[in-house]
Amino acid sequence: MDQVRVGIIGYGYWGPNLVRNMADMQQSELVIVSDLKKERLAHVQNLYPKVITTENYRDLFSQHLDAVVIATPPVTHFQIAKECLENGLNVLVEKPLTLSSTDATKLIDLAHLKNLTLMVGHTFEYNAAVRALKALIDSGELGQIYYLDSARLNLGLFSHELNVLWDLAPHDISILLYLLGKRPVSVSANGATCVIGDIHDVAYVNMLFPDNIMAHVHVSWLDPCKVRRVTVVGSKKMAVYNDIDATEKIKIYDKGVTAQEYINSYGEFQFSYRYGDILIPNIHLVEPLKAECQHFLDCIINHTSPISDGEDGLNVVKILEAAHRSLVDSGHTEMLQW
Repeated sequence: MDQVRVGIIGYGYWGPNLVRNMADMQQSELVIVSDLKKERLAHVQNLYPKVITTENYRDLFSQHLDAVVIATPPVTHFQIAKECLENGLNVLVEKPLTLSSTDATKLIDLAHLKNLTLMVGHTFEYNAAVRALKALIDSGELGQIYYLDSARLNLGLFSHELNVLWDLAPHDISILLYLLGKRPVSVSANGATCVIGDIHDVAYVNMLFPDNIMAHVHVSWLDPCKVRRVTVVGSKKMAVYNDIDATEKIKIYDKGVTAQEYINSYGEFQFSYRYGDILIPNIHLVEPLKAECQHFLDCIINHTSPISDGEDGLNVVKILEAAHRSLVDSGHTEMLQW
């Protein structure tokens, strides 16, 4: 297979970016786009006159496609992905994979049964800056990892279907799993319902990973500042990934503190602080979504497993489920079974 015939279901918030990338790639032939809104389909035809459009996603099953990309509301992911796999199509589903681990497992099993690719749109796993941060951690340059702190804040976009945890936290959880290469042993969460009834618009998630590594995720639709930041604190150095910064995505701080076994005076207390240089590495940036789409095509053509495969999606869903249970149970700590 030299070229993958692709259909896309959903042309709302994220769909146009997927359509643009798939239409531009040499290894993909964008055949058909489905959406429930006629005005959105008219926009597709205006930009891509040769692409077929339809309001019924099941029309894709008669177009001799190789793959489908699903960018619909999360509540629809399981049913649409299931039907696509049953019809012999490789599937890329936007995050989260499903809204339950049971459904995610069913999709994984079906993909294995059909020998098809199932991939989740954890876009930040294809972000060059996030990959550079992982390389820093894996190299040992930061030393022993103490904790990670992630913040994803902005004013809007509010949802009436899912809370902020399910909407924003999949990004941060997938980043943390990717960076550490480990799954947490426990999760707890608390938050607030400020604007819409019983839908949480602010949430704080705490995770404990093996080796006593702590991770904290703060997500909010109700913040005056747009923040997309991950901080990694190690015994040797610290690093900050700031996705908002256009050019200086990562800063490495040669800062730290060491407990002194012996001291000469009370004024020295028992700690030695180090204030070194700040290094800003040069990172070759490419559009993460483009890298993700290309990886999806490569996996289909070469019959290889995606980085963000179904198991990766299942791990994120399991953590979200546990965090949601804790959120509605006054922050009770949930132990995770893998």
